[in-house]
Amino acid sequence: MADNALASELREGIGKGVARKLRAAGRVPGTLYGPGKTPTSIALDPRALERILKKSAQGRNTLIDLTVSANGSGSSNQVVLIKDMQREPLSGSLIHVDLYALDLSQMISVEVPIHVIGTPVGVQVGGGILDHPLRTLEIECLPHAIPEALEVEAGQLDLGDSIHVRDVPLPTGVTLKTDEDLTVISVVAPKAEVEETPVVEGEGEEGAEVAEGAAAPTEGAGAEGGGDDS
Repeated sequence: MADNALASELREGIGKGVARKLRAAGRVPGTLYGPGKTPTSIALDPRALERILKKSAQGRNTLIDLTVSANGSGSSNQVVLIKDMQREPLSGSLIHVDLYALDLSQMISVEVPIHVIGTPVGVQVGGGILDHPLRTLEIECLPHAIPEALEVEAGQLDLGDSIHVRDVPLPTGVTLKTDEDLTVISVVAPKAEVEETPVVEGEGEEGAEVAEGAAAPTEGAGAEGGGDDS
């Protein structure tokens, strides 16, 4: 993991003031924690971390070889995963990172993306739409066995066909944590468009005229009847 080496140093002090000074010096605050490990405040170069993520196909599931320097009193090395990254809303700049210290002999749960391979026959021929409600799956495996992604073959799917979590092929040593009954992808028919019946201009006025015309004889009949009585 020499290509994924990241240097950091212990950070003294907490709070917004300390964080602002770190960022002004080209560093960002971070927290290192893990099972049986007291959370440790650190500082690191955000550009170095971004470079690691940019070149790694595993994204945030990349194993990083972290060195923590202790202000001249030595350093320690730890393999870590990114657990959380906070970014500035407007610029997208990294402002804080949480790193999880790994025991390489222990299983870990992570989210991995799903890659859909091929275009369903139900889309190409049947005019259907590919619905992809589930984009990641939670799995459990050893750190070095984390896959870049899980692939599902969609080419043979016809209208009404689905692939569920239980149907996704898994590499050796990987087990699913996500509900097996959830739908990953399906081919659905497009929704029928409901056409509104256009209202012909003048229909309402003609109806009103007919109603008025029908009422006229009644008024005349009433007038004649009144003359006979007199």
